[in-house]
Amino acid sequence: MKDLIIAGQKFGSRLFLGTGKFSSSQIMRKSVIVSGTELVTVALKRIDPGAKDDGILSCIPKGIRVMINTAGARNAKEAVRIAEFAGSAGFDWIKLEIHPDQEYLLPDPVETLAAAELLVKNGFKVLPYINADPVLAKRLEDAGVHAVMPLGSPIGSNQGLKTELMLKIIIEQCSIPVVVDAGIGLPSHASAAIEMGASAVLVNTAIASSDNPVLMAEAFACAVKAAEMAIKAVPPLAGYKALATSPLNIF
Repeated sequence: MKDLIIAGQKFGSRLFLGTGKFSSSQIMRKSVIVSGTELVTVALKRIDPGAKDDGILSCIPKGIRVMINTAGARNAKEAVRIAEFAGSAGFDWIKLEIHPDQEYLLPDPVETLAAAELLVKNGFKVLPYINADPVLAKRLEDAGVHAVMPLGSPIGSNQGLKTELMLKIIIEQCSIPVVVDAGIGLPSHASAAIEMGASAVLVNTAIASSDNPVLMAEAFACAVKAAEMAIKAVPPLAGYKALATSPLNIF
């Protein structure tokens, strides 16, 4: 299994975390720590660059990459403006997120591509959140984004990998990292994404909205690690015929 390298940075953990929906900053911090993550996403509206002790940033352990997301942007213009504000505050990693429809929060492919092209040109590290669209994923790769983040199912729905077939095509066709984002509701969903070849997963709601976010964060960390170990062990191919588990020619 290839090392996970995004925009020149190597990550030891394939589990990324969102920081929204936690009941307190203390629980968020503990969850981030036990998850072993090395990258978290933060909405710009939760950051006050001028504050001496910013609440959300002070709760993120040192050494963890902070990626600003453009949540709330309804078009490319708004997303670029948010990214530029982030850049002026010293953040150049951007989770490009544009969803004009407030009911299903599905990403806008046309506006996302337009914003991605401009942000890449301006030197940002861009990771766009997209529908599981193989054609769009390749167009974004050609535009120079540093990873693509296709959804497994609608954001916050906890439905799991409903877009599995399209995800497999994206993983097969893209030469940049593929991070499955949105809809992952259980550790088994995250494990399945890694097992199918995804470079990483990003999880928020499933952890933050659980009864015990710290324990759930640890469960996700274990699931992702187990999937990674299984891939390195090279499991036998699946077949449709039965094979004896105690053959005569043993050893």
